[in-house]
Amino acid sequence: MNPVTLLAAALACLNLATYVTYARDKSAVRLGRRRTPENTLLLLGLLGGWPAALLAQQRLRHKTAKTSFQVKFWLTVVANVTPAILYLQA
Repeated sequence: MNPVTLLAAALACLNLATYVTYARDKSAVRLGRRRTPENTLLLLGLLGGWPAALLAQQRLRHKTAKTSFQVKFWLTVVANVTPAILYLQA
């Protein structure tokens, strides 16, 4: 398998896992169960799962009103996008 295909597959799996994690956390909120730590959600975004995290936040209406989380989340997006932009400009 070529490296680009492997990377794309890994990112697809990571994004699926990120969406599922957000959905499980939202369900835990509704059911009064143990929550997923915010640092886990942020780490998934930082590792490359931020597109699914953004989708989950919008579709599930989860973590959208908590300003401190949103600031940290958008910093993970910037941390992911900036190197790609710099690479493309080189």
